[in-house]
Amino acid sequence: MEAYEITLCVRHADGSWSARPIWVVTVTGESYVRSAFGERSAWYRRARTCPAALVEAGGAVYEARLDLVEDAGLIDRVSAAYRAKYGPSWPGPAETMTGPEAAGTTMRLTDVRQVT
Repeated sequence: MEAYEITLCVRHADGSWSARPIWVVTVTGESYVRSAFGERSAWYRRARTCPAALVEAGGAVYEARLDLVEDAGLIDRVSAAYRAKYGPSWPGPAETMTGPEAAGTTMRLTDVRQVT
């Protein structure tokens, strides 16, 4: 997804959805997101329990799955993409998004399918 920011919706235990704006980057044609607050973030913990997600971007809604990335080389490329995309305008937050706590929460959006 080439969007600057998306709205990511993840499920609560009761089945309801929780939405939040989040930065997204693309590496070799695939989209990635991270938790700025690492594993402390509620949306990240929910996504690890139930990887189904809804994504709103560019006026469209997509169903997707969030899969944890564990490949160190890919995590480094995603960090580089965050620095390149957000660093010039938001250097402090971009630094947070590329730090070890956030990098450990790198998730790939897979099975992306537009629904509206």
